[in-house]
Amino acid sequence: MITSVASAILYVSDQDSALEFYRDVLGFDVVMDAEMEEDSRWLEVRPSGARTSLVLAAAAAFGKQPGEGAYLTFAADDVAATVEQLRARGARTSEVTREPWGTYATVDAPDGHKLQFNERPQN
Repeated sequence: MITSVASAILYVSDQDSALEFYRDVLGFDVVMDAEMEEDSRWLEVRPSGARTSLVLAAAAAFGKQPGEGAYLTFAADDVAATVEQLRARGARTSEVTREPWGTYATVDAPDGHKLQFNERPQN
């Protein structure tokens, strides 16, 4: 039986650059960094304490283009504070938007990926 989402794959042009962004800017933990086949590497990261991870896959090794992959939304406790923190680390973010369903912003990631993070209204 399927119980949860294990990971999402993001196709990137440079795994080391992607790792620097997700680890050093977003603060993710490295789950695994291991060789796969010839010229390939399994590079998996996730937010601290999270169950779902991102696999930062070398696009060329899989016949993909950088930027192909899922549009990802992460949960955040405080979107406005997260925007400030990410900007202090050198990231480009959108302004904070408040909607009836919640508050969100986006951050520009390598290879044209745009990541959203949101907080839901308290019930």
